[in-house]
Amino acid sequence: MRKSTITLAAAAQELRRGRESGMSTAEYAVGTIAACAFAALLLAVVKSGAVEGLVTTVITTALSVSL
Repeated sequence: MRKSTITLAAAAQELRRGRESGMSTAEYAVGTIAACAFAALLLAVVKSGAVEGLVTTVITTALSVSL
């Protein structure tokens, strides 16, 4: 009786492993797509006129300060 219980438990564990084998790959794919979408959004914001003008002003002010 004990041998069949061990075999059944091992089979159940193997089934669980098999169902989740591609799970981490899918999670990486979703994470990569989300990171690319966030990078595209950030690039669009940084290239907008208001942010570009603000960054230019900050850099110009920082370079014109005499020490």
